[in-house]
Amino acid sequence: MRNPTSSSSFSFAAAQPQRQPEAPAPVAARSPLSEFGREMQAGLARKPRSISPKFFYDAAGSQLFDRICELPEYYPTRTELRILGECAGEIAEQIGPGAEIVEFGAGSLTKVRLLLDALEAPKRYLPIDISGEHLEAAAERLKADYPQLVVQPIAADYTMPLVLPAPLPGAGKRVGFFPGSTIGNFEPDEALAFLQLAARMLRGGGLLIGVDLVKEPARLHSAYNDAQGVTAAFNLNLLRRANAELDADFDLDGFAHAAFYNAPKQRIEMHLVSRRAQTVSLDGERFGFEEGETIHTEYSHKFTVDGLRALAVKAGFRPLAVWTDPERLFSVHWLGA
Repeated sequence: MRNPTSSSSFSFAAAQPQRQPEAPAPVAARSPLSEFGREMQAGLARKPRSISPKFFYDAAGSQLFDRICELPEYYPTRTELRILGECAGEIAEQIGPGAEIVEFGAGSLTKVRLLLDALEAPKRYLPIDISGEHLEAAAERLKADYPQLVVQPIAADYTMPLVLPAPLPGAGKRVGFFPGSTIGNFEPDEALAFLQLAARMLRGGGLLIGVDLVKEPARLHSAYNDAQGVTAAFNLNLLRRANAELDADFDLDGFAHAAFYNAPKQRIEMHLVSRRAQTVSLDGERFGFEEGETIHTEYSHKFTVDGLRALAVKAGFRPLAVWTDPERLFSVHWLGA
């Protein structure tokens, strides 16, 4: 066997060029997160964890909410519809002819039909909703049923400043429509900020707003913990949406719906509760949950009639008429801007 270090063992061959190390494969750049992604990531990073309820309303979430509104336990929708139906003539007198209706968080455009049917020659309807796909479909149905009405949907976050189209020639008052007690989803300072924004946007017109009233806790508990579990599915859909849109890996069986009435703060609180210790990944970032740890998803503040009127004055409105049902479960307010 030859000694490889021996001089007699060398043979001469053409020199080979030195091999250069291969450059590392480029890492694919991550797509920038959507508003939902940014807020979800920030909400999971903070303690206690929370996410805005406006992100409930993708197409599936909007459909689930429509089902909630039909549940026997969920009194707000049918009670508000009853008030709007029975008092439509009085409401139309307050608004006047040729109005332009701006609906904040329009959803399926159901309640506004009662208003449109009662108004004298409304000029235009401007529904604003964050769920653009759901909004467009509902707007097309409304256009077919009201061919004389200009329907101009706006896919946007109505809590942020936005510029509305100039009034149409000959239009009457520009009137905001904010049904469903959605004002209750805001923290008190957020509710004031929204109403101040609306007062500036609707100057010279007014706001018709539906507001849920303080009542016995058992009635409230049932409304947000229905026997069919639709509200639970609505709450958990937020995690399903995160999995579909944000490269998250929430185990939907690992979280439970929880809703309860906080009497001192006069609000329903809705949460998603971790059933066990677990780790969740979202866009490559990992978040650990302890058993029992929650993601807060919604507040639903309840009001007294006088409390809402005082808030309206603080925001720059003039409280005018108010309508309630016989049980005083719900109220509809006409506020001059």
